[in-house]
Amino acid sequence: MNIFEVLGQEFNKPIHLIEKTVALIDEGNTIPFIARYRKEVTGAMEDTVLRELDERLSYLRNLEERKEEVKRLIEEQGKLTEQLAQDINAATVLQRVEDLYKPFKQKKMTRMGQAIEKGLEPLAVRLLLQQEKDDTPQTIAQNFLDEEKGVDSIEAALEGAMDIIAGQIAEDADLIEKLREKTFEQGVLQIEATDEEKDTVYRNYYGKEEKANKIPNHRILAMNRGEKEGALKVSLTLDEEKILAIILNKYLSKKASPHQEIIMNAAEDSYKRLIFPSLERELRGRLKERAEEEALKVFAKNTEKLLMTPPVRGKRVIALDPGYRTGCKVAALNENGKLLAHGTIYPTKPKEDIEGATRVINKLIDKFNISVIAIGNGTASRETEEVVAKILGERGDGKVSYTIVNEAGASVYSASKLASKEYPDLDVTTRGAMSLGRRLQDPLAELVKIDPKHIGVGQYQHDLNQSKLKESLTNVVEDCVNRVGVDLNTASPSLLSYISGISQAVATNIVARREEEGAFTNRKELLKVAKLGPKAFEQCAGFLRITEGQEPLDNTGIHPESYEATRMLLALLGIDMSLVSHRGLPTIDLSVDSYLKQNRMKKEDLAKTIGVGTMTLKDIVEELKKPGRDPREDAPEVVFRQDVRKLEDLKEGMVLSGTVRNVVDFGAFVDIGVKEDGLVHVSQLSNKFIRNPMEIVSIGDNVRVKIIEIDLERKKIGLSMKDI
Repeated sequence: MNIFEVLGQEFNKPIHLIEKTVALIDEGNTIPFIARYRKEVTGAMEDTVLRELDERLSYLRNLEERKEEVKRLIEEQGKLTEQLAQDINAATVLQRVEDLYKPFKQKKMTRMGQAIEKGLEPLAVRLLLQQEKDDTPQTIAQNFLDEEKGVDSIEAALEGAMDIIAGQIAEDADLIEKLREKTFEQGVLQIEATDEEKDTVYRNYYGKEEKANKIPNHRILAMNRGEKEGALKVSLTLDEEKILAIILNKYLSKKASPHQEIIMNAAEDSYKRLIFPSLERELRGRLKERAEEEALKVFAKNTEKLLMTPPVRGKRVIALDPGYRTGCKVAALNENGKLLAHGTIYPTKPKEDIEGATRVINKLIDKFNISVIAIGNGTASRETEEVVAKILGERGDGKVSYTIVNEAGASVYSASKLASKEYPDLDVTTRGAMSLGRRLQDPLAELVKIDPKHIGVGQYQHDLNQSKLKESLTNVVEDCVNRVGVDLNTASPSLLSYISGISQAVATNIVARREEEGAFTNRKELLKVAKLGPKAFEQCAGFLRITEGQEPLDNTGIHPESYEATRMLLALLGIDMSLVSHRGLPTIDLSVDSYLKQNRMKKEDLAKTIGVGTMTLKDIVEELKKPGRDPREDAPEVVFRQDVRKLEDLKEGMVLSGTVRNVVDFGAFVDIGVKEDGLVHVSQLSNKFIRNPMEIVSIGDNVRVKIIEIDLERKKIGLSMKDI
């Protein structure tokens, strides 16, 4: 197998691009660096595609290594034929390699292995051939009796022979591959309650049947969790007659033979005892793997949305971490996230001290010139929101607004060693409230302090392979941090550690040098940081920003390796470098177009003149337009509110903005500003048919919805996203 050809076909890229991209990966370059600064080499593959390619590359390399290992093991037994070697070499998945190797594995502990040790393999071969018309199985078996080996009767000999035949059928790689696909096409999963009288969250699954190849991924995860919790039992059903017919079609002779009954019995035993249990395990494993892969993509998407939420800059914030018995924690922060004041109010049950809460919040607003209140979305969030809305409504000046902040992971961070180190004099609850406020001011900078799996990325995350989940989400964080870039002179070690080429130790060293010697004035000074060598500098330099440094280009995403080309470009265009640092060059596109027109050049010619590729030239121009540009500014703005509607204020036909709170198999729950979330049923998400709501929406999405039903008695709101 030519790995480069396979990858080229799968990713629809020329082989020479695949070869060069793989070379970059093998050289130790990071995915963010390759995606951003080696576009000419990769054909501008995005970071997510590059990660898929890297993962696929590892799989194919492992596959090739396993092929060689299997061939060696079979060769050592003297059983590697030319055809078998060809079959192994032609395998495209690890499962096929293992199927081909299965007949050559040691079998001493199996019934087949024990029968072989008793010398019954020649008997099995003769019976399986079905060529002897005159001799019955009993007659042939008479010749294989051996009391010393435990074969003391004809029945024992025939049973052993059938065990061998059953084992050989179960080890037939081509047959198993065919049965595996038939199982996936025709298999039905039956779901039963372990106790039908017991009411559980899985009641909707009781007595259900699901076609294996039709069951949605989120339902697989729910079914698996129900089984794990002991609420459900799941079993596979197949048309046994059809499966046995496939087996017998291959192994049963078309000519009459006294041995056919033996073969039929062995085939049935093989199917029930060996093949079916194996196929059931494989099918369940295949479904789980498929569901987990899809879930990881959804979780990654949700995490990316949270991380890429636009920062709320230049705002003084009151952060509220709602609660009931222990009260609502309050933290007032300045524009840079520095703590100004903190305390506790009790606006919710059991105390319901709304008067006291109003007094505290108004005092903080007036004293510190607060402009935004951030409310955590956890326990008591709705009740706290109502109180805040009332307070702001009574103020009546419209100068202060509020928003809801996802508080997932805040409690984990507040109790962490990192939080203790950052704020040693503050208690856990105050740190948690501060985290809410700071994640509004700069979500990315705050959320990187939390293990990605605690950010709260969706349902069933605890049921997934945790190492895969951690790797997937860590990759997302890394891609987001590098896409945005960080300020070298203000970034925390947590933020720096996600930058391409920078380890946790190097991040700590960067901050230590900054504290000892003052702010970095240019990117080259990074080379003086302990353990940060030329290779690490190459990987990280373009993602680290220095505002008001010695080199204007240090505040852009232009890599130092392209500085000379950038200066040459500016010289050709007649633009003074000092303009870059002052306000950027928003009209540089026009300057480039004018230059090309005057000199009758194409962009490819200009790129060649300054010594870069066309894609790099485009990136340089984009960076010069607006130094220090934050790509998060392109995302939808944070939704601020000044009041809250009651359910009674809603009317059918109203079109409102909302935020997706949760996505389930039957639709999406959307926060539209009242206490109760509305439901967009799966049938109302789109004009086209969709199987899974996650095809359309994900947690955190800002959406437009129309009210189509209001049930005041049951406090239910029906919403639609169609035809808006």
